Amino acid sequence: MSLRYLSGGESHGPCLTAIIEGFWSGVEISPENINNELKRRQQGYGRGGRMKIESDEVDILSGVRLKKTLGTPITLQIKNKDYENWKEVMDPEGEEDDKSRSLIEEKSVTKPRPGHVDLSGALKYGHKDIRNVLERASARETAVRVAIGGLSKELLNKLNISISSHVLSIGSVSINDIAGDSFYESADDSETRCLDKNVTEKMKKEIDTAKERGESLGGTFEVIVNGLPPGIGDYVHWDKKLDGRLSSAIMSIQGVKGVEIGLGFESSRLFGSKVHDEIYYSKSEKSFRRKTNNAGGLEGGVTNGAPLIIRGAMKPIPTLYTPLKSVSLDTKEAFEASVERSDCCAVPACSVIAENVIAWEICKAIKEKFGGDSFEELKRSYEAYLAYLREV
Repeated sequence: MSLRYLSGGESHGPCLTAIIEGFWSGVEISPENINNELKRRQQGYGRGGRMKIESDEVDILSGVRLKKTLGTPITLQIKNKDYENWKEVMDPEGEEDDKSRSLIEEKSVTKPRPGHVDLSGALKYGHKDIRNVLERASARETAVRVAIGGLSKELLNKLNISISSHVLSIGSVSINDIAGDSFYESADDSETRCLDKNVTEKMKKEIDTAKERGESLGGTFEVIVNGLPPGIGDYVHWDKKLDGRLSSAIMSIQGVKGVEIGLGFESSRLFGSKVHDEIYYSKSEKSFRRKTNNAGGLEGGVTNGAPLIIRGAMKPIPTLYTPLKSVSLDTKEAFEASVERSDCCAVPACSVIAENVIAWEICKAIKEKFGGDSFEELKRSYEAYLAYLREV
């Protein structure tokens, strides 16, 4: 059975939900670890008012008993605390009366915001109220994807595979190198998730300036996966290539407009001798090695044993407190776009989301290669493969 999930829920609806199928039985789960991932997603300098309302926690409704997975579908739920303030507008079973009709009209959105899917979504599904689009398209949806990633990390940690991330740039401020007294031990120690203390302060000033101007900021981040053996992914079919699948996962995060692996775009400006990683063999470690990692741990859609390195570029959040010009969906008259509550900068949160969507894709690739219905079965296959690699 393959690994897959389906999620549902709206930003101001009752909850976000996901049902996961194909996850191994016998995996010990810590709800506290999953909740920690959710907490990490909500942090970061530049976040908006919604983070003061929500304090996300996962409810595991099925597929887990006494903190161990059963091999049956796992249902995860995250309640939206803000739903109480939107119940009359968002109640799935609500009926329109005079009172609710007035409130629904007040909360309706007819002015599409540039940079959002508002207009395209409304035209696609025939909605007159753009709220029907933005409620699902909202980045609030990523909360349940982080919970799924948290579950995935529980499995990966048991295979000694770790995933981390950090922010490389926000606006015009970027980190050039990591050295000296300015170094953070963990990106989570920084309000912007930058590994350099000095650059963190510069990023915070950049965000403050943007906020004063009613602007928003984007930036770039990096995800690193350590402990992956060579041979995860495939080169045989285009849709099995792991680099394509990881890139798709990162690009599916709201606001992400670019992805690169390893040297990425820089490799297009260099001679081949400066790009490709020469191969060596270590007799002491009985394994093939590379002294450089320009490929970012992936060649031809398959891991090569080096750390997997993938970067994403997030655009500035489209909701601006100095609204851009737009056109009313119903009257076609020119207006300033609607303003929904929003962040000034969400790059730190995006880096955490990226960690977790990558965790899920790695789990899927491991399931495809090693199979197994239980963790013990997976572990036997995985350890046998690692032993084979040491004997090659």
